[in-house]
Amino acid sequence: MLGLIVTVQGFETSRYLGGSYDAATRITSMKWAQWLSSAIYMAYILLMAYVFQRGQLELSETAIVDMMKVVAPILPVLLVGAALAAQFSAAVADTSGSGGLFHELSGGRVSERLAYAGLCGIGLLITWTADVFQIIAYASKAFAAYYAIQAAIAAVMAWNREHRLRAVFFALLFAGAAAAAMFGKAVEGGGSGA
Repeated sequence: MLGLIVTVQGFETSRYLGGSYDAATRITSMKWAQWLSSAIYMAYILLMAYVFQRGQLELSETAIVDMMKVVAPILPVLLVGAALAAQFSAAVADTSGSGGLFHELSGGRVSERLAYAGLCGIGLLITWTADVFQIIAYASKAFAAYYAIQAAIAAVMAWNREHRLRAVFFALLFAGAAAAAMFGKAVEGGGSGA
């Protein structure tokens, strides 16, 4: 279920298009994108559960690619290409945004170029010192911490507006995300997947 949250969280892009679209259009587009991506994700998980038996595949960094060979021989190539393109795009966008954020938060003392260099250095250090599962765990914990902060803000705002049931809902989301950020562990590679 947390994978579903991570899958749909990226569809907030239209909220930044206020100069071109009214609020109602942007809200509708985000909702449609989230519902459609949720449906695709759930269909994918259901079909994966149907195709593969428990313990059939070894858990490794390339397990998903190996699994796709069963579905269609061309699928692993397409999957790797799509993953590389998506990750490159996200890396460029996130690095660009983070460089600007460092520059802004430091009051201009840290230049964007210096921030980019630092972020790239940290990325390279993590890439060369951690395995894939540890990196995924770090990223997942960062996402969970971000969601915890967002849920806490939403809970406080709902409470202040006297939407008590909503506030409790957001507080529960905060507790779940905070627990994931604090207690989450990396998956161990090489197991049977059981």
